Amino acid sequence: MDVIKKLFVLPVLLSIRLLAFGQVIGDEDKQMFNPSKERDKKAIEEAIDTWYTASMKTHGQRIKWWQDAKFGMFVHWGIYSLPAGEWKGKKVNGYAEHLMRKEKISKKEYLEVAHLFNPVLFDAEKWILGAKKAGMNYFIITAKHHDGFAMYPSKVSDFNITVQTPFKRDPMMELAEAAKKHGIKFGFYYSHAFDWEHPDAPGNDWEYKNPGGDLALYGGVNWYAERPDLLPKAVKYVDEKAIPQIKELITRYHPDILWFDTPQKLPLSENIRILKAIRETDPNVVVNGRLVRNANGNFGDYKNTADRPAEFYPVDGDWEAIPTTNESYGYSKYDSSHKPAGFFIRLLANAASRNGNLLLNIGPKGDGTFDAKDSLILTGIEKWVGKNAASIYQTHKTKMPFQSWGVTTQKGNNLYLHVFDWPKDGKLYVGGLKNQIDTAYFLTDPKKTKLLIQAIGDGDFFIHVPKKATDTANTVVVLALNGQIKTDSLRYVANNTALTRLLAFDANLSKGFSFGDGKTDRFYVEGWDKIEKSVKWDFRTSVPQKFKINIKYLADRDNGGSYSFKIDQQKIQRDVLITEKVISQEIGEIQLGKGLHQISINPETIVKNGLMKLLEVQLIPIN
Repeated sequence: MDVIKKLFVLPVLLSIRLLAFGQVIGDEDKQMFNPSKERDKKAIEEAIDTWYTASMKTHGQRIKWWQDAKFGMFVHWGIYSLPAGEWKGKKVNGYAEHLMRKEKISKKEYLEVAHLFNPVLFDAEKWILGAKKAGMNYFIITAKHHDGFAMYPSKVSDFNITVQTPFKRDPMMELAEAAKKHGIKFGFYYSHAFDWEHPDAPGNDWEYKNPGGDLALYGGVNWYAERPDLLPKAVKYVDEKAIPQIKELITRYHPDILWFDTPQKLPLSENIRILKAIRETDPNVVVNGRLVRNANGNFGDYKNTADRPAEFYPVDGDWEAIPTTNESYGYSKYDSSHKPAGFFIRLLANAASRNGNLLLNIGPKGDGTFDAKDSLILTGIEKWVGKNAASIYQTHKTKMPFQSWGVTTQKGNNLYLHVFDWPKDGKLYVGGLKNQIDTAYFLTDPKKTKLLIQAIGDGDFFIHVPKKATDTANTVVVLALNGQIKTDSLRYVANNTALTRLLAFDANLSKGFSFGDGKTDRFYVEGWDKIEKSVKWDFRTSVPQKFKINIKYLADRDNGGSYSFKIDQQKIQRDVLITEKVISQEIGEIQLGKGLHQISINPETIVKNGLMKLLEVQLIPIN
């Protein structure tokens, strides 16, 4: 109990900074947690001394299904799906579900959109089966987003789908029943701290002049510390709408999971009150990590990382990431930035290899159908999962060191090699596995035809494979091990992988660095403000090889200086290049022998706030 108090109440030496940098300012806040105040400390202590500690006694039982699920579907669907990123003939950039805030739409005018919302093509069975076929084991949908509009027949507020739209159906009930029928866990996203419809809730500063909005009124994000006299209004909203609707969702639909967001809009003490009401109503419902958290801790059942990730920063314990098929969570007819299915197949494997879950978002259209581009992605994932499910579900992080070609997962004595970058010479190098291997075969091969393994050292070997991958996104090779896994922990660099990426997220870091949010070109470490801070990677090679070495980083006007790049005994100096875009700076060509190596990057001079925001070092073999 005292340990939990320390985590929440006392400052920590090093905290992960979640830099949720949206594609448009205001879509996401930089701090997705609450600064700790005296009022919050009292609420934390009361919770830990009573109901919270009691609720955690059943945490393992409550979270078990979620840990096994690995993959889920997230759905952002509301009346904002009808205008689809357009308002009065004008394209609206960024998150389409933020339309009301972006265009400063009044409640009265927003209701005119609701009066046109009639998704007659909505089919709960199709949605749930689409998720199930793609290997998704849980389904979460927006019951109420930041616009405050309930997508179910709420008795708490008439700002809901059956009162205000011609649709008159309860899509949440239809989805809940379909999910139960097909064995999918079901739950809701509920915007508890942001409500642009309610006159007392944080967020709407264009019609109600409330705190928590883009105008940063009354002290901005710390409004409840700067203006405690405004807190009774927010408490009134929580008492009159947020808690009653959450209880309504629990008792009406019996969800398996509740998903919350933007907790920083309310003081931590109010978020704790909401969690207490949930635990009193249903002690078994899983609650995500964005309801009650501050910079030092989390009262959720698991942790949430940043939105729209391309890479994952290190996280201990259970965690979940929420990519979306394009760049908006709600449907936008202007957003065609959809990633290929292979992107998500690799992301899923990467998450599983780090003991994380992936909750992939789809933004259905206003007529109740999925965009064709989203359906194509789901079909691609379905084809891969249908053949490779064993390498994802009920697996866990392995003790294997990082490999050049991809990631690894494990279930029992089976080790799964997820090969993203296929060796064109037909030799799949694996390093650091000291077990005897009974057999190796492709997971998609029903005959389990043995692949020839050739040892090249203690724990290092290569597998003879075809020169062409069986799957261009992720080919899975199974190694059936004889006994418990035994490994060398040092990263292994293969000499024939076209590109070995040493991510800054996975480096040995001096104290004082923080992580970017993991989005594309934002998977960096920052806070490089002292000469003595360094970034290092230790690795092994099993054969001599010459490599071309590049370094990728961001350096804007707040960064600058020079650095030394040292690999073994070779030292190269470079100046930091200043630009608004990602820099790929060539270090040079270096011959590496067989054995142990270390790359270290150290500042020589720092002329501004920081040296750079380091993304990765790239090793490219030269033949």
